This record gives sequence, C-alpha cells and structure tokens, in this order.
Amino acid sequence: MLVAMLAGFLVSHLHGERGIWAWVAAFCEAAAVGALADWFAVVALFRRPLGLPIPHTAIIPRSKERIADSLAVFVRDHFLEPEALLAKLKVFDPATRLGQWLSQPSQVRMLAGMARGWALQALDLFDEAAVRRAIQGFVVDQLRKWNAAATAGELLGLLTAGNRHQRVLDEGLRRVAEWLDDESIRQRASALIVRYIRKEWPKLASTVEWVKPMDEIGDTLAERLARAALEELQQVLSEPEHPLRQDYARWIGGYIQQLRQDPALAARVDQLKQQVIDHPAVQDYVQGLWQRIQHSLREDLSRPDSVLAAYLERSLGSLGQAIGRDPALRDALNQHMLAGAEKLTLRLREGVTSHIAQTVNSWDEHKLVEQLELSVGRDLQYIRFNGTLVGGLVGLLLHAITGWLHF
Repeated sequence: MLVAMLAGFLVSHLHGERGIWAWVAAFCEAAAVGALADWFAVVALFRRPLGLPIPHTAIIPRSKERIADSLAVFVRDHFLEPEALLAKLKVFDPATRLGQWLSQPSQVRMLAGMARGWALQALDLFDEAAVRRAIQGFVVDQLRKWNAAATAGELLGLLTAGNRHQRVLDEGLRRVAEWLDDESIRQRASALIVRYIRKEWPKLASTVEWVKPMDEIGDTLAERLARAALEELQQVLSEPEHPLRQDYARWIGGYIQQLRQDPALAARVDQLKQQVIDHPAVQDYVQGLWQRIQHSLREDLSRPDSVLAAYLERSLGSLGQAIGRDPALRDALNQHMLAGAEKLTLRLREGVTSHIAQTVNSWDEHKLVEQLELSVGRDLQYIRFNGTLVGGLVGLLLHAITGWLHF
C-alpha cells in the first residue's frame, strides 16, 4: 500500500496535479505520510526503527522491568485478592459440591484406587535402610526415656482400684484349686514325696516299708495336703477380710508406693529395662519393624480387594453422605475451607507476585518482542493499513477545505 501511494503521488505529479490528479495527489501524499507514521509508531513499540537510537523507541524492551512489576501487581490485586476469592468460594459452596461428588460410588472408588496407587509409589520412594535406622533410633530413644517404674506403679494402681486386685487373687486361687483337685497333680505330688523321703531319710523309708508301702503313704500324704490346701483356699475365697487377703493388699500397696517413690527400686527396674532394650533379639525385632510394616502394606495395597482401600472407600462414602444430610457439618467445612483459602492466599500473594516479576524479567528481550508480535499477529498490519487509509481520507478532506477557502 505504501508503494502504491508513492506511485500514485508520482503519477499525479507528472500529470501536473490538475483536475482529478490533484485529488489523487492529496490522497496519496497524506496516505503515504499516515502509513509511514503508523509504521514508525508500531515499530517503535517493539524495537528501534531502522536501528536508529531515536528517543522513546523500543518501548517494550526498555520497559520490561516496569511491565513485569505492573503485570505482577495486576495479577496480585485482581486474581489473588482475598476478598474476591473468598466471595467466589462462598458462592461456589465447596462443602456441598464435595459431598455430592463423594456421594457417587464411582467417584469414591476411583479416588480410593488412586490413593492405593499413590501409596504403593510412596513405598517405593522410601530408603529402607534410612527408614530402619530412623525407626530403630526413635523406638530405642523413646524406650530409654520411658520411666518404667512409674508406669508399672500407675498400672498396678489401676489394677488395685475398686478392689480389682482381689478379683485377680480370687481368679488365681480358683486356678490353684483346680490344679490341686487334678488327679494327675496329686499323683505327681505323691511321687515327689516318696522320692524325697527315700533320698533324705533312706533308713526311715526302709523301716516304714515293713509296715506299709511308701507309695501308699505318699498317696495319703498328697491327698491330705491337697485337701488341706483346698480347704484353706475355700476359706480365703469365702472371707473378704481373710488375713491372707489383707497381707496381699498391704504387699500390693507397699510395692506400688516403692515403684513410685523408691529410687533404688526405680533404678533396678530401669536397669532391667535397659538390659531388655540392649538384648540382640529386641534390637533385631525393632530393626525389622519397617520391613514387616512395608511388606504388609505392599501385600494389601497390591490386591484389588485391598482392605485399606476398601476402608478408605467406605470412609469417603460415609463422609459424602454425612455432608449431604448435615447442614452444620457443611457450614463447618465451608468455614474451614474459607479460612484455609484466606491463609493460603495471603501466603501466596507476595510469592506469586515476586515469581511473575522475576520470570518476566528473566525473559530475553528479543524473544519477548517476538512473542508479543506473534501474539498480536495481523492486527499490527491492519494498524498500518488503517493509518494509510485514514491519512488518505484526511488528505482529501484538507484538499477540499483548501479548495473551498480559495473559492
């Protein structure tokens, strides 16, 4: 178009610029000026026209930092403004939408399957040796800090509350009574008595054997001892204030006080605890905890009917149903989400602003100009076309006004 306008101006000049050629000359001359002016204006936005250091040209490359800061502030103030985001979230009603989504079995099944896959991938990411060392260090450290004597005292205190220790004693006495009432136990006791008498008093045993066989004597003694013990046990069980019960209660109470207050007993308990902790079998067990846990998790998560995945699916489904029928729960979830979104937005605002500004500033100037020109596209050419046509029309208008003034 510029070449056409220059050619038209030249032809009209050769024809003396008379008659119609005067109008052509006015149009082409003004159109060429408009075309050149708009070409200069468009080029000056992106680069220096003809490479000349003309002031106020290459505006975009020279203003890259200012543009970056302005763009970052624009995004911050219009897209990350907490009040605007919270207003949109309130209208969105995230809790209700979450409940509707979780109420669909297919969605919950898909989410549980995705979680199962993520968990399997997470297991592959762990450094087993490091995890074993960390678990061993944590468990052993916690065990060493544990006050075993105080815990034992508290546990015994719980057992004795409400006379529970007496019920424990009753159960123990009943078991002993059942044991003494067993025929095989009495036979073993008889054999033990006979063997002891023959070992300790061989002459007495030989003398007694003339009167009655030692086996019968042993049976009689075992029977009488068992009967006497059973009678005593029955008496203890039937008398709440039996001296044996009182002695037992005093012993338990005294031992609890020792565990809580006696440094020497606490030290002995702690020494026993340290010996247990340092035992190779205990150390091997602690080291193998992660391997057993990981094996169990991997075995379960690898199955399509995973127990963990099924439990997660049921839990998510129940959550969706609860959200759907409980307005108070929906309101609480919405409040938590809004509060979390506000905190997250406040934390992200400055970070996102700085990131946008730094990213734009890091772009190459030539690349930035090229991308902007490509993004605007053919509109830049139409600016030049319009400048040419508008310039030509203004030329015609001025020519008409000049002619009217001369007239």
